[in-house]
Amino acid sequence: MRLRPFYSPTAAKLVALIQLLIPSTQGVNFTSVQVPDVNLDDLGRVALTGDFDSISLYTYKQQTESAFSTNGSQALITQLPNGDFTAAATADAYIKTMCPFIMDNGQLAGVVVGGNFTSLKGIEAQGVAMFDPSTSNITPLPGLLGQVSAVYCDQDTNTVYVGGDFKGADSTNAVAWVGMSGWANLPFAGFNGPVESITKAPNGNIIFGGSFTGLGNTTAPQKKDQQLVNLSSANISSGATTDSTGFNDPKNIVCKTSSDDGPRTTWLLEDKTSGFWRADLNFGFQPSKLRLWNTHQDGRGTKTFRFTAFPINGIMNLTYSDPATNQEMVCDAAGARCPLSDNTSMAFQDFHFYNRVGMNAFQIDISEWYGNGGGLDGIQLFQDDIYAYAIPSLNEPTCSDPTLTSNSTPTGPWTVSPSGNSESQYLTVDLSAQDVQSAKASVVFQADIKQKGNYSVTVYTPGCLADNSCSRRGIANVTGIFVEGGAPIPNQQIFQTNNYDKYDQIYSGPVDLNSETFRSTVTLTPYTLQDKGITLVAQRVRYAPTNYTDGLNGIFEFNPTQALMLTDYSKSPFDQAGMDLQPGAIVTSLAVAGGISYVGGNLTDTNGRFKNIFSITDGNSTSLLNGGLNAQIAAFQVFGDFLYIGGNFTDTVNGSVPGLHNVAAYNTVSQAWVALGSGVRGRVNTIVPLELNITENQTETCITVNGDFDQLEAFGSAPAVPVQGFGVWVPSQENWLQNLNLTTRSITGKLSTTTNITGSSPLLAGTISSQGVPGAQDAVSLTSKPLSLNSLGVKIQPQQATSSMRKRAVSDQNVTGAVAGLFHKNGKLNVTVIGGHFTATASNGSTINNLAFINGTGAVSGLGSGLDEESVFLALSTQADILYAGGTISGSLDNAAVNGLILYDLAQGNFAFPQPPALGGDDVAVNAITTRPKSTQVYVAGSFDTAGSLGCPSVCMFDKGQWSQPGSGLGGSVAALMWQGNDKLLAGGNITINGNATTLANYDTKKSQWTPLDDSATAVPGTVTALTPANDAASHFWVAGKSTNGSSFLLKYGDSKFHTVKGLGDQTTVQGLSMLSLNDNHDKNDLVPQSMTLLITGSLNLPNFGNASAALFDGITFTPFILSTSGSGPGSLSQLFSEKTVNFKSSGGHLALGFVVLIGLACALGATFFLVVAGILVERYRRRAEGYQPAPTSYFDPQTSNMVKGVFETIKRNGARMGTGIPDFVLLYSMENSEENEEEFNGPREAAGERLT
Repeated sequence: MRLRPFYSPTAAKLVALIQLLIPSTQGVNFTSVQVPDVNLDDLGRVALTGDFDSISLYTYKQQTESAFSTNGSQALITQLPNGDFTAAATADAYIKTMCPFIMDNGQLAGVVVGGNFTSLKGIEAQGVAMFDPSTSNITPLPGLLGQVSAVYCDQDTNTVYVGGDFKGADSTNAVAWVGMSGWANLPFAGFNGPVESITKAPNGNIIFGGSFTGLGNTTAPQKKDQQLVNLSSANISSGATTDSTGFNDPKNIVCKTSSDDGPRTTWLLEDKTSGFWRADLNFGFQPSKLRLWNTHQDGRGTKTFRFTAFPINGIMNLTYSDPATNQEMVCDAAGARCPLSDNTSMAFQDFHFYNRVGMNAFQIDISEWYGNGGGLDGIQLFQDDIYAYAIPSLNEPTCSDPTLTSNSTPTGPWTVSPSGNSESQYLTVDLSAQDVQSAKASVVFQADIKQKGNYSVTVYTPGCLADNSCSRRGIANVTGIFVEGGAPIPNQQIFQTNNYDKYDQIYSGPVDLNSETFRSTVTLTPYTLQDKGITLVAQRVRYAPTNYTDGLNGIFEFNPTQALMLTDYSKSPFDQAGMDLQPGAIVTSLAVAGGISYVGGNLTDTNGRFKNIFSITDGNSTSLLNGGLNAQIAAFQVFGDFLYIGGNFTDTVNGSVPGLHNVAAYNTVSQAWVALGSGVRGRVNTIVPLELNITENQTETCITVNGDFDQLEAFGSAPAVPVQGFGVWVPSQENWLQNLNLTTRSITGKLSTTTNITGSSPLLAGTISSQGVPGAQDAVSLTSKPLSLNSLGVKIQPQQATSSMRKRAVSDQNVTGAVAGLFHKNGKLNVTVIGGHFTATASNGSTINNLAFINGTGAVSGLGSGLDEESVFLALSTQADILYAGGTISGSLDNAAVNGLILYDLAQGNFAFPQPPALGGDDVAVNAITTRPKSTQVYVAGSFDTAGSLGCPSVCMFDKGQWSQPGSGLGGSVAALMWQGNDKLLAGGNITINGNATTLANYDTKKSQWTPLDDSATAVPGTVTALTPANDAASHFWVAGKSTNGSSFLLKYGDSKFHTVKGLGDQTTVQGLSMLSLNDNHDKNDLVPQSMTLLITGSLNLPNFGNASAALFDGITFTPFILSTSGSGPGSLSQLFSEKTVNFKSSGGHLALGFVVLIGLACALGATFFLVVAGILVERYRRRAEGYQPAPTSYFDPQTSNMVKGVFETIKRNGARMGTGIPDFVLLYSMENSEENEEEFNGPREAAGERLT
């Protein structure tokens, strides 16, 4: 059967473009990236802490930190070779369906994607687009207005069948894309109700399922032109108007329903002059009928006119009934000029629009007249669809019927927003200053329903790009009442983050007639379970009549090869099956398995044989085992011999199969029901297959279940598992993935659909993120050879942050997840410590709060009781086997209050007693802890005022059971500490010294004095949050933090000056800095040695890339290193910690000056010694050759001998203490004569825990 194309010249250009874009290869291409060759050998064990539930190394360019979305948007998702999922193209709303369009020559034209989105990958695309899997390019397919719910790509006929709730040219709810010719009307012009599913029957015919009762070209509403277009709120103008008082106002004829002539009721033109009457409206409309009242004032009147639509500036073709012959006539084809009768017995004359065209303004041009000039007594415009606008003045004029017209009632601080690119003005409410749950903002829509019947009800949402509100848009809650005495429909959430105008169907079914006792209403309010700070919009609601029928009932079979349309539906087993159902059947799902067609939805057999699901076999509808399922079905998915089914059912009709809670499987071979565990608690909306590595190198197709459920039900020995609308069923294990102790990646989010692409992994749609490291949340180990991330063996779940859980006055960031960590090894004691704000499960099954210990065997344990669960650990350090753990900590230990700091005995596995006296002050927080080298002194820094009864602000020292104040004059909040030798401590943060603000301060332990570092008060643009050495002596170092304007900064200090590094985005937050070694040198520069790199951790924004949790900086370029996600957003990394400190390598092959002097002196003395010894030996040989004998001696001076011996023993001891291979006497010379090289000596020793004095 030939399909009629309906594309415009613009669409023709689009078709040509698509032909050029047909990919030569069909698979999705991935580009690997070279990961910097980091060398971790010298660091021992290495780990990372942070706030993430998904983490991976950056190895492919397609990787991003985009997590699954919770704002109603979805994406096309591909799986990378490393197993991670990445978004290939992001939509601004739901993606509901897709299929690969393979031409009859076997070539892939692209993947057709459908949904209720308005843009895909930032490109405007109304509900449908073509995706090129080889390039990820998007080609919109314009021409449809509404949402697409189903697509089916038929290679045999080179056609894509598209169904949904939309309009396109002469078709409604169903249309076809044929080959490369573009859109084409189906011969039956679609359906009178939405299409939900399309499939191909075993006989080759195309089957449509939905909530329709008739075809688009064979049925019509019983009542058309039901709603008046409100011209009262329009801007009315005219041209060549008479100057006669009372007749010169073009508004005279608006909202007038009589043919009475006279002043202020009639509008006239100048004598014998052509003119126009124009209306510009604040909304778009699609008129179906024009009604005009001609004037007869003084024998005048309009004889001919034409109607021009704007903004298209198109002259419209109209039809009318000839008053003389009652024959249907078409206005003059040449100029589309229509005659208007001057018969005084005709109150008005109607003209129907030949084509339905959208417009927001129109003009009536009068070219001929009766008598001395033209004019009109009244005008009305009608449309088929029924609208209720949020702005009351845009609704039907009250002059037509003031009691039952469409209207609205806004409540709350709504304001009118201009239409922009939308079809009408709309209301906006800003809820940023109030709690959404208590907000009193609402809009109640009431439509003018003049005809009882079935309607499709759609809520229109204007796009957010035009008013620049995308980042603030929230979620609307919508409900409605449509039948008198009936219950409201369930609350529906509409995400308003769409870029362009969006259309969401909220209801399809019966609607009662307006009366004095009943009005159909739709109510829009803010969704209460969302954060404050949202913007909500309300525009209009549409009622589209679908009540007319010609015998269909939710199913229609179309034969593409048939020359003529079937008019006898009983000849089709599918059509007949629908007619055998009770009226009002809704078919949501169609599938074919083993040559049998399956139909599911909300339906009941008239003979009571089955409910909600049946099969069609050998031309007959057949009940499944046990009469089907006891409630509506939402989704089908065929895999192997099983048909997986989702919905909101709880059992079969006769209640004989336990465990079928909202999801079930039907064995199509044995024809038996199979439970998936015991199902889920809540509605299932979609079922999507997904390939996962369930075991090592073993890929298996799993079944994902997606919907509005919150729990996987308990069954057998498996407990109930709380989830967020997502479960993964593993057929081989007959269990949920969430119940299995398998080393596989975890996945969060939801999937809506999938499709297979030849030569590539399946293309998915939805919002998911994958766990790159199995069992790793908030803490992972980092290893090299090869470089990889691995689980530390403890599963952490972040707690919700509260206002008390902040690094106060430092970053103002809520703290969740793991923040700090350390490795402690002392003899047989080997413990890894993780601190932060989280919960975890100990090896004995108990709950761990905020501080976890992993011993050498992998056993996980936590603290005993005594601390508040809201405590947060921000800093860790050890002295001997005592752990110093600081943060925002509170509680009571041994009947003594603790605040900010606790001590824990790692060897005994218990709190140390006694605890230090508690820190005091407002909002106490310990941000950094460090032990002074070669000392037992522990320095604690943060935001506090006292330690016990001792005044000790910002930094306090604990040693031998008591607090001491280091120096005086320090104040503010300290975020980071770093030793620069044994005696100098560097502190960074938001600091004051004697009342003067600074960001970096030095403490001299010998002088007990704090001093600001050089010009740090002006050179460092804000609060310091991280420090790390840049050389062994830490005389050069890196510093990062937040500027006063909110942006992040990164600086390097050396030679008494700061060097600013640019390249981090404004949204960056740096939490940690570390220097790492490389196996391969990078290009030489002045900032970072060639053999090293700077690791930056936090929540980073890298221009030209996006978000990253860790990046490497080689002195020139920032390279993404680690990506992570947390929940529905990017994750973050707090810090890297290791067993050993980094060993700074000498750069450029040059030795330090001290060593050059020492080596030169050693060589000179060695040569002198060799010459002296050689001379003595030569002289002795000469004397013996000449007969000389040594004379006996008896002289011995013990005092001189002991003195020399003492000197050399002193030299020897000093040399051994230095631990170098340089001769002892050379070291003595250096110590006494090269004080300027003390820094060079101190550096290498400090890494080993020693330092010269």
